[in-house]
Amino acid sequence: MGERSRRLFQEASRYFPGGVNSPVRAFRAVGGDPFFVSHARGSRISDVDGNSYIDYVGSWGPMILGHAHPRVVAAIQGTAKSGTSFGAPTELETRLARLVQAAFPSMERMRFVSSGTEACMSALRVARGFTRRDAIVKFEGCYHGHADSLLVKAGSGVITFGVPDSLGVPAELARHTLTVPYNDLDALRALFNQRGAEIAAVIIEPVAGNMGVIPPQAGFLSGLREITRQHGALLIFDEVITGFRIAWGGAQEVSGVRADLTSLGKIVGGGVPVGVYGGRADIMEQVAPLGGVYQAGTLSGNPLAMAAGVETLSLLQAPGFYADLEAKGQRLADGLVEAAAASRVPAHTNRVGSMLTTFFTGVAVTDYATAKTSDTKRYGVFFHAMLDRGVSLAPSQFEAAFISAAHSAEDLDATVAAAREALAAVAGA
Repeated sequence: MGERSRRLFQEASRYFPGGVNSPVRAFRAVGGDPFFVSHARGSRISDVDGNSYIDYVGSWGPMILGHAHPRVVAAIQGTAKSGTSFGAPTELETRLARLVQAAFPSMERMRFVSSGTEACMSALRVARGFTRRDAIVKFEGCYHGHADSLLVKAGSGVITFGVPDSLGVPAELARHTLTVPYNDLDALRALFNQRGAEIAAVIIEPVAGNMGVIPPQAGFLSGLREITRQHGALLIFDEVITGFRIAWGGAQEVSGVRADLTSLGKIVGGGVPVGVYGGRADIMEQVAPLGGVYQAGTLSGNPLAMAAGVETLSLLQAPGFYADLEAKGQRLADGLVEAAAASRVPAHTNRVGSMLTTFFTGVAVTDYATAKTSDTKRYGVFFHAMLDRGVSLAPSQFEAAFISAAHSAEDLDATVAAAREALAAVAGA
């Protein structure tokens, strides 16, 4: 970390827990202190000390077009001239909803909120209200935001810091959250056979991204659909990461499985805070003012987020956009696999589209248990070695790397070259 970043971090630590406003930013899992960003453009992010990095964090996924895309920036600036928040409906909300529904036909009705956490929390409230049941099922290692009932065997920062549950979550509330291993249909069937009449919904990241990238095994998602339908429970796809990332229509397009409710965020707002939840009309009509499930938000449908979202989703419809991302993802993953093999460092790379994770373990990673076999100390050495070579990765073994449309072939090849050197450093350590 440069001297100016160091001074800024010391000052920030006087105001924020750990010096940051979101835990993983603190670099606690990899050691050292974070660099402070001055600006970003395209595939690169720059710190206040003048260092530039090829960026694979991408604000944790939203920057699929790259940083500061000129058309998205212009849309935000143009909208801001008319006002930044009104507390009243605008046409932009409907324009963005039209694009979302075109990509996700299962979202017959929807509601904009301000974050992915809020979207997942609200979807679960609707599911409980609609079914008149209290229990929910989530999968070990999946992260659906920091709402109380979801911080049970969660991923993301929780797995990073080795905390299976959060302090401050009442035991009485947590007992309504049931967990089963990811990719394990037999365990889910057994749970439903025992307690199916209590379960309101199953919520899942259809491609896990918060314990590192873990794809669903063949038949897993369709099996979820069959089990939930059989027992009268709702199926909720948390596509906050996968929505508009792995395909225009997210995991539902790729898998052909239609969810009852869907949560979206990240890319939908083009880099401005946003969330969306929605689904079947008969379920969503339980939401106030039509029904008895209450949910509200002062900044919901914020015009800046709506404008950035409309511009971003419009750009994603360019012919060949996702084919190009797929090719870039394959190029980078192949290079990382080859580099690991050459170094003889045990590593396993999972990729789905433009998101990937290299786990420092010698076993195939298919669930939370196998993800946890990763050598996090080796990842820390790798992370800093990559940063020293101008590549910014997530400061946690259990997160995804995100490729954007702005990443060039030269960026990807430079990243692989850096990885060869960094893995040699890991082997030496």
